[in-house]
Amino acid sequence: MGMLSQVLFILAAGVAAFAFGRQVMRIRRNILLGRDEDFSDRRGERWKNLLLLAFGQKKMFRNPLVALMHFVIYAGFIIINLEVLEIALDGLFGTHRLFAAPLGPLYPALINAFEFLAVGVLLACVLFLSRRNILKLRRFISHDLDGWPRSDANYILLTEILLMGLFLTMNAADTLLQARGYGHYGSRLTGDFAASQWIHPLLNGLSSPALAVLERTCWWLHILGILAFLNYLPYSKHLHILLAFPNAYYARLEPEGKLRNMPEVQKEVLYAMQPEMAPPTGAVGAPPPKFGAKDVFDLSWRNLLDAYACTECGRCTAACPANITGKVLSPRKIMMSTRDRLEEVGRNIDTNGAYKDDGKSLLSYITTEELRACTTCNACVEECPVSISPLEIIMEMRRALIMEDSNAPQEWNALFGNVENNFAPWKFSPDDRDRWTAEG
Repeated sequence: MGMLSQVLFILAAGVAAFAFGRQVMRIRRNILLGRDEDFSDRRGERWKNLLLLAFGQKKMFRNPLVALMHFVIYAGFIIINLEVLEIALDGLFGTHRLFAAPLGPLYPALINAFEFLAVGVLLACVLFLSRRNILKLRRFISHDLDGWPRSDANYILLTEILLMGLFLTMNAADTLLQARGYGHYGSRLTGDFAASQWIHPLLNGLSSPALAVLERTCWWLHILGILAFLNYLPYSKHLHILLAFPNAYYARLEPEGKLRNMPEVQKEVLYAMQPEMAPPTGAVGAPPPKFGAKDVFDLSWRNLLDAYACTECGRCTAACPANITGKVLSPRKIMMSTRDRLEEVGRNIDTNGAYKDDGKSLLSYITTEELRACTTCNACVEECPVSISPLEIIMEMRRALIMEDSNAPQEWNALFGNVENNFAPWKFSPDDRDRWTAEG
């Protein structure tokens, strides 16, 4: 490779790295707009979650066939990057197949493994495209995905197919040029690779100079495609490729059925039911500034990380009993709407230097009807492959509606009144509650 190619590669890599780093810092800032919360406890369990849920994709294997296809794509993404490392170093130093000489006979074995993975990734992506666009599974044709989200998923799969195709074509052209002893290609003869040699019959008719142009074109398109893909991630649901790992580590470790209460409210209820427990007048601490969440600022940073880590797979919505029975609630949409609002807040900060009230809130994206439809069954949390909890956001928003805005259905208000007056959901005084035992 000439000096010009090296300079162009360094410029392309530098611009891509800078742009990606800038987007990462923007997303980090947006996540940290949430309330602070400590997740430094039980590190052993957290590392176990990271290994099983993120690396091992434990929950995906409830459907073995789909899990296998997803694992092939995941493994291909991780392992083929070793080949990308060689491509990047070749571009940086102006070399060609830098690792071939040091690795000796091991080099063709590694490339063969990478190529079989590339074929696996290509086939899996074709199958996933078919599931989305031909079989049209229910969770993929939901109105949650109308517009950009549906296109985003297809663009990613098509890009992965293109990248794998370029990788295999580059290797096929390279090994043909090596076999012909053409130029510098003949100095690092590695032999034919297992998968890319299937493409040889399509290329045998090309002259050596044409093959060299094809090999370089595929090389450049492959590496530029990877750099472009890297900068596409922050705008895509496929950001979960990176955020699934911290999301699994920072997952809540309490039992899934346990709902988090506010200690201040619990104490008030205790004092109402047992006045003798109440502290002296003036000794009670100040009430919390807010109850629940009206906007993204009121949620935990962990909830906002959930929003960015959402894969939009729809397993949560497919398992939601409210959604199954025709209610408007979709846990996937809760996460997508939270992310949309957070992105809007981020753009507001970028424009104004600090957040300027825009008259909107999370309720501009999520309706009260959606929030009230939730049965708090935790099915969505149980199904999520990366431990996202739509339920936490729903409960915090419900709490704000009821305790901040006194916004609840009449039936709920009757129940609240009974609990307040009779210490139970029923409209019977405590003195009359066991009278039925004396009757008859």
